[in-house]
Amino acid sequence: MAEEKNLEGLGGWLVLVGLGIIISPLRVIAMVFPIYSEMFSNGSWAALTTPGAEAYNPIWAPILFGEMAINGGLVLAWIFVAVLFFSKKKEFPKWYIGMLLFTLAFILIDALAIKLVLPNEPVFDAETVKEFGRTLIVTLIWVPYMLVSKRVKTTFGK
Repeated sequence: MAEEKNLEGLGGWLVLVGLGIIISPLRVIAMVFPIYSEMFSNGSWAALTTPGAEAYNPIWAPILFGEMAINGGLVLAWIFVAVLFFSKKKEFPKWYIGMLLFTLAFILIDALAIKLVLPNEPVFDAETVKEFGRTLIVTLIWVPYMLVSKRVKTTFGK
């Protein structure tokens, strides 16, 4: 019982999980806001989505709108996960695992969607490989931790 009490709380490796949760929505904003901001300000949006333009493809608008919506949803979802984490809700581990797996799938699906529009480009450019690899490593570390850690069970198991 005393051992369980020592493992309860947002200490140990959960400190790193907490830092990652705080950084995640900020990372999404920092990564995508400049891209979309530039796209709308430099005329790229019009070039990609206006019928008759040289770079036009009817799939661009749904892909770009989808990316914007999903990235906005990711920011909100990470904030929700942070609330679950800091309030030690029992739903936290499932949500956290779900977010990691969703993010991994989203990177892959987004790369494949872009390949539909740009068939001569590689599916995974250097930035996509870097982001997919980073997310895969985070997922391979933290999903098993969420599933087997005694600290996770005692902190969020109520």
